[in-house]
Amino acid sequence: MALTGYFVLNRIKKYTLAKVWLIGMSLWFYSYYNIWYLPVICISILGNYLFSGWILTSEGRKKKIVTIVGVFLNISSIFYFKYFDFFIENINALFHQEFALKNILLPLGISFFTFQQVSYLIDSYRGETAEYGFLDYALFVTFFPQLVAGPIVLHREMIPQFQDENKKRFQPDNLAEGIFVFSVGLFKKVLLADTFGKAVTWGFDTVWAMTTMETVLVSLAYTFQIYFDFSGYCDMASGIGKMFNIELPVNFNSPYQAVSIVDFWGRWHMTLTRFLREYVYFPLGGSRKGKLRTYVNIMIVFLISGIWHGASWTFILWGCLHGIAQCFNRVFRNIWDRLFVGFRWIVTFVFVNCTWIIFRADSVKQALGVLKGLFTWNANSIKIRSELFKAFELPEVTFLELHCRPLYNLAENFGGFHMLVFFAAAFIIVLAGKNCSKIRFVPNLKTALFTIVLLVWSILSLSGISTFLYFNF
Repeated sequence: MALTGYFVLNRIKKYTLAKVWLIGMSLWFYSYYNIWYLPVICISILGNYLFSGWILTSEGRKKKIVTIVGVFLNISSIFYFKYFDFFIENINALFHQEFALKNILLPLGISFFTFQQVSYLIDSYRGETAEYGFLDYALFVTFFPQLVAGPIVLHREMIPQFQDENKKRFQPDNLAEGIFVFSVGLFKKVLLADTFGKAVTWGFDTVWAMTTMETVLVSLAYTFQIYFDFSGYCDMASGIGKMFNIELPVNFNSPYQAVSIVDFWGRWHMTLTRFLREYVYFPLGGSRKGKLRTYVNIMIVFLISGIWHGASWTFILWGCLHGIAQCFNRVFRNIWDRLFVGFRWIVTFVFVNCTWIIFRADSVKQALGVLKGLFTWNANSIKIRSELFKAFELPEVTFLELHCRPLYNLAENFGGFHMLVFFAAAFIIVLAGKNCSKIRFVPNLKTALFTIVLLVWSILSLSGISTFLYFNF
């Protein structure tokens, strides 16, 4: 409906109405789950647009003060909705108080659209924005493919596309490619991420009872769950954008192929890394003020990254560990780069896997319990319970096995066959597979059939509960 209305209105040259339509569809999409999200984002958009105009018409010290106030109000809104209760909990724990929690509703994707608007205010201060109309600005913020889970886009890469008349014409090739990319993303999310997610949920619900082998498998399962969840969402966002003739920035580039932590953060959530580099790291001085200041700046950036992801000490610890790893990577770069590439990959992957445990855990205590389980060996360490195996048994695959005797015999006689297939497929995809942004799309019968299979299979599997992990951030 959003796609049809947008191109029909542009076709009859109702360009302003087409923007209003797409903004309306985006806000409807955003508030569909909870209507109370709507006033928050509307107030945020209107307030930031007014502040950006104020910045553009101000000069000297006044311009700087207005910018600081605008950024402060944005950060304050994130603090109130996302961290206020966390702050009160820690005050209560530290000073033995009993201040009541507010139980504040967390607006969907607030971290994403707030950072996006902070970048716009700072760009306005730098004189890098034009006097865009309100509709252009509102569409830049609300464009629904990237609204709730990124990528964190910049005005210079989005607003000119919305103003380009060539992109307002329906293009069948872009529609076909967009459906293909969307289907791949949906498959990653529904069939891969959600399946690994079942194993993760079981494992973290039974942390203290898991054997060592189960702990290893559950930790790997989360490593793959968050990979396919975020990669899948990036593909879906990119695919829908393509249908509207809009190119979203690449946000994911095979991060598990990284051979250092610096390399990892150049591949994982690339637009968040870009934001933190351009709007935090560089303004702090970057690497221009000596080694010690560089390392302090890196730690500040990763502390912010950890806090941005969620209101928990686990996220803060996760961010600090990645910051420390970044600093070590820089200190020993000359030695590290001379090491065997396979060794560098193993160390990087193991570090990322272990820190994902902290990221996923409900508390630091639970995270330490899982990490301890990785290194606690006894007579039962290699045992794997059937509950973990069953997490990987898909109804459609079981149905196929009932009608294919060789597959049935293999699954029956080889315990954990389904789990082994999933892990093997996951390793192959993350280490050898290409991202959709690097696949040359060829609109032929083979691609069409492949797309239909992925799309239909994914839609039929959507009957279960499916949650995008990055919606929480």
